[in-house]
Amino acid sequence: MSYADGLLATVDLGSNSFRLLIAQIREDGSLHPIDQIKEIVRLTGGLDENEKLSPEKQAAALAVLARFSERLAGFEKNQVRVVGTSALRVAKNAEDFIVIANKTLGFDIEVISGTEEARLIYIGAMHSMSFTMDKRLVIDIGGGSTEFVTGVGYEPEIMESVTMGCVSFSNRYFAGGELNESNFANAIFAARSRVQAMGYLFASHDWSTVVGTSGTARALYDLCIENGFSDQISLDGLYKLRKLLIRHKNINNLPIVGLKDDRAPVIAGGLAIMTGLMEELSIQTMTIADGSLREGVMYDLLGRKTNCDLRESTIGRLKKRSTLDVVQGDRVARVVLELYHQIVDKTKQDPEQTKLLQWAAQVYETGLVISHNDYHKHGAYILANAELAGFSRPEQTLLADLVRAHRGGLTKAIDGLKNKRRVKSKLLMMILCFRLSVIFNRNRKDILKDHIIKVDNPTKEGFNLIIDGKWLKQNPLTRHSLNEEIGEWKKLDFKIKLVSP
Repeated sequence: MSYADGLLATVDLGSNSFRLLIAQIREDGSLHPIDQIKEIVRLTGGLDENEKLSPEKQAAALAVLARFSERLAGFEKNQVRVVGTSALRVAKNAEDFIVIANKTLGFDIEVISGTEEARLIYIGAMHSMSFTMDKRLVIDIGGGSTEFVTGVGYEPEIMESVTMGCVSFSNRYFAGGELNESNFANAIFAARSRVQAMGYLFASHDWSTVVGTSGTARALYDLCIENGFSDQISLDGLYKLRKLLIRHKNINNLPIVGLKDDRAPVIAGGLAIMTGLMEELSIQTMTIADGSLREGVMYDLLGRKTNCDLRESTIGRLKKRSTLDVVQGDRVARVVLELYHQIVDKTKQDPEQTKLLQWAAQVYETGLVISHNDYHKHGAYILANAELAGFSRPEQTLLADLVRAHRGGLTKAIDGLKNKRRVKSKLLMMILCFRLSVIFNRNRKDILKDHIIKVDNPTKEGFNLIIDGKWLKQNPLTRHSLNEEIGEWKKLDFKIKLVSP
């Protein structure tokens, strides 16, 4: 048994702080936290006027990741999930930073969408509270974005993310640390304006409880309690807290009971956002939950380990929504995997990437809901931009890239991937298997057992493709398409020899 057996770890690269959580999986499937590390980074504060992370902020972030890497020594890749949020969604040089960060940490970073962040926050919050089927509204004010989620039980319903956070608001509306009525009024008005755009989604107010999560909500809760303003987060308590802050005039002079030193620089921005959204949504009181994004990520990771993978359900819903020929998708997926397992060495196969290859094949005709012409391009656009619950942005990108490249000019498709710096030998083999499978299954009929396609002598330079000669003669269009495809790969110095005994 290795050091990491029975353990899971999540890393939350937030816009305000980086957090590492390690937990033990109990026999009943619940999680028991055994180690937590939090380091203030304020990634959003490192964005310059061109929305690029400064070299200084990158260096600080990498130093934290190096320390996290030491704690994660001995963990396998399937035991760790790392997510990036608002700052990495916004930063124009995020990809360059992530390449270095992945190597520093030793695990790949997934930049998740705002909606996916909201979903995971909800899961984490609900697992830290007593279970109920009453509807709840969960609000999480982060460093660069604020998430709103309603749901029942463990199932989120409405998920929204708004680009405003305690770091960004503090830097913008409280520059120099000055605290006065005017600054607060401007910040609160700005927060209300941003919430107003999505307020109609929550207009029914049909929730029984409002729940706050993460650092800002926790800090405001502690301040309301310890200063005797209210016994939970209340709008009246926030008004009293604002008066107290203004009385001290500057962020650098806040000897306030319950306010931690690391929270003081961003408390004004967080307070303004919370006040604005509570006013706009007519919320008078709010309770607090211990669980948030990192716990949600961990429960989601646990779901994957126990075959309760939300991504399976998401693909199923996509099939229904796109009215796909499910049998054809499964047919293409089956042949894709048969080829892939023969071509790529088992020791180099990544189970997660294999799943994504299978799912891409199952939904490769998604673009037909828009048009038959260039349906692969339409499908790629849908997969890249749709809200696919459970999928990280890199996973959605890979799905889209595979669907985009499964037909059409190979050289053009590869050139497009080169622009994204995504071309690796394993990806090329995934594309090759995908393209061959679509050719073999063009007539939308199952390939009989005695016509099974076999790969012989696979190397880095090519392989022999063995197909029943009689079947090929009966399918001249398939043979023609195969020869054309072989010619396309020859341009990339990859040789496929067609053998038909």
